[in-house]
Amino acid sequence: MINRLRPYQKEIAVAVLDSIFHHKGITFSIEIARQGGKNELSAQLELLLLTLFMSSSKNLIKCAPTFKPQALISMARLKDRLNDVGFGNIWTAEQGYIIKLGYCRAVFLSAEQSSNVVGNTAHLLLEIDESQDIDKQKYNKDFKPMGSTTNVTTVHYGTAWDDATLLEEVKQNNLELERKDGIKRHFRYDWQEIAKYNPDYLSYIEAERIRLGENHPLFRTQYCLLPIRGGGGFFDNPQRAQLQGDHPRRHRPQKGKTYIAGIDIAGEATDNDIKNVLEPKRDSTVITIGELDYSQVDEIEREPQINIVEHYGWTGKKHTELYPQMVDILGKVWGCRRIVIDATGIGLTVSSFLRKALGARVIPFTFTSSSKSQLGFNLLAAVNTGRLKMYLADGSREYIEFWQQAEKAKSCYRPNQTINFFVDPSQGHDDFLMSLALLVEAGKDYAPRKAKGNG
Repeated sequence: MINRLRPYQKEIAVAVLDSIFHHKGITFSIEIARQGGKNELSAQLELLLLTLFMSSSKNLIKCAPTFKPQALISMARLKDRLNDVGFGNIWTAEQGYIIKLGYCRAVFLSAEQSSNVVGNTAHLLLEIDESQDIDKQKYNKDFKPMGSTTNVTTVHYGTAWDDATLLEEVKQNNLELERKDGIKRHFRYDWQEIAKYNPDYLSYIEAERIRLGENHPLFRTQYCLLPIRGGGGFFDNPQRAQLQGDHPRRHRPQKGKTYIAGIDIAGEATDNDIKNVLEPKRDSTVITIGELDYSQVDEIEREPQINIVEHYGWTGKKHTELYPQMVDILGKVWGCRRIVIDATGIGLTVSSFLRKALGARVIPFTFTSSSKSQLGFNLLAAVNTGRLKMYLADGSREYIEFWQQAEKAKSCYRPNQTINFFVDPSQGHDDFLMSLALLVEAGKDYAPRKAKGNG
């Protein structure tokens, strides 16, 4: 069974099994780059223990951040491995979360806050899958005690995230213990180690590095296994330098070019004051116009560059008064092929109006915790790979406000590999920042129309 594993997986398996068989009760932390085989390692350990202890009424327990799909995926993999070795007609399933071979059980549980798991005992092994996504209090209160009376060996699997996760805490504790007694408790294998044994994986990682950029939070944490520090700036100095382009601002389109737009919608004013200036006390409705540059697109780089060419901002102007101006700017002036607009809250009304006037090229975007996180990651990828460029300084209010927001933007890293990005309200607004992110969304996977011909 264990012979099916790669060398780095075997190294972990030997250490875990030694702790189990010699009743050492060690807690291990295992960081393996995404798609590097941690789930296969876990399934092989479970298969071996079920086989060796099938005559004993003992449990091994595995928890995951969610039951569906994460715990169910682990269960399915274990069932496949049991079938592979000829146990297809022997193992049984109980209560929807237990796999039984003889008298021995593998119990799969959810670590969600609402899950009721108290009362289970881990005799052979306690596995914590995606430990970086599990609440510390939930683990310490409900799961850690499961092995207290059995001195159970515990394994935390996962990848890096920020420096406040359960996995990072266990990892740091293990490294400190290693320095004291020399017993290896923390195992770390980044993408470079895994690629030694899998050429296809190397090709995949190289494509991800091109798509995201080496400094992207997901690439750094999922593949390089480098934790990030929460609460820092959204863009660092090198990223802001990359964002600066060398093209001039334009107030009208160029023939033959493709244009897109991102729109952040402000709340309406409470009075009839109409102003076309940016006020520090109110957020603005901001339109960012981008030009798609396909000159750099090749077999490796498939996404066009987005050159920001124009900004429009209105503060305190009623949406009903903005409608005809926005339709004219987006449709008649720039002829935007794709327009992504904030459709959250009051933005829903504006987006509905624009979609009715301009058709399917208008795409509503609803901000949720998850959708905004993906928006942020896509924005960082565009900056990191040089696919997003701001026009040259022109002394305008829009240019100044854009860079102030880019400099003040903060990031907050949350569980489950999600991110929030914003400008602290005490420091200003983030309307230009959100409009920029929506512009990147508008350019995503956009393919220009090809002229028909006989060629």
